[in-house]
Amino acid sequence: MFDTMTMTKILGGVCGTFLVFLLGKFAAEEIYHGGGHGDHHEAGYVVPVEVADNAGAEVDEGPAFEEVFAMADAAAGEGQWRACSACHALEDGVNGVGPTLYGIVGRDVAAVDGFGYSGNLIAVNDVWTPEELNDFLESPRNYAPGTAMGYNGMRKIEDRANLIAYLETIGG
Repeated sequence: MFDTMTMTKILGGVCGTFLVFLLGKFAAEEIYHGGGHGDHHEAGYVVPVEVADNAGAEVDEGPAFEEVFAMADAAAGEGQWRACSACHALEDGVNGVGPTLYGIVGRDVAAVDGFGYSGNLIAVNDVWTPEELNDFLESPRNYAPGTAMGYNGMRKIEDRANLIAYLETIGG
């Protein structure tokens, strides 16, 4: 069945295949690395990059929240409410996945009876002022590490101000 010639042909085929791969690797290194076998040479040219020293420069973070909140549009905030309505309700005493937001502006933190609050929310804040709500809505996880709120946050300060203005009209 298998004789010496058949085994020699199989071994020769395997060795030939490895030789082709070895020569292919060698050719690829020559083409892409230009001469060195495994040598790591410096790039052919270096692009100089000037690093600006911005350590002393102030970063413009945009307008202050108080200014934006003074011009907030509660009607536009009603449109922002849709993202919140998936987990929260606006009716007094109705909790969803999150606590009711009825009268949230000016209310004590963790004041809804029968709702189990999570994380460090109680330790971070005492009262939900518009400024505190703004900070929370920007990034709930950064504001209160350990919170169970899965919302990533609202990026635009105008959207946050409009939403808070809308929430201020509910139960306030």
